[in-house]
Amino acid sequence: MPCYCYILYSSTLNKYYVGSTTDMILRLADHNREKEKFTKTGCPWELVYKEEFVDLKYARERERNIKKQKSGKYIESLMSSSG
Repeated sequence: MPCYCYILYSSTLNKYYVGSTTDMILRLADHNREKEKFTKTGCPWELVYKEEFVDLKYARERERNIKKQKSGKYIESLMSSSG
């Protein structure tokens, strides 16, 4: 089963959210149903980037790596390079 590291964008907050999951469709729906503590104020969230992995361990490692950058410019560079 594929796993994902993903980036969401909230135009309401003008912020990005980085996460990982085994079910991208359900996870995005949960964020937009205001079920998640850290994202409920930013609805609607839009999926702007994702990377696929064979194991959730690797997706979470990538999530941590992206978060360590603490940079919207880094996130935007990821999105532009995937185009």
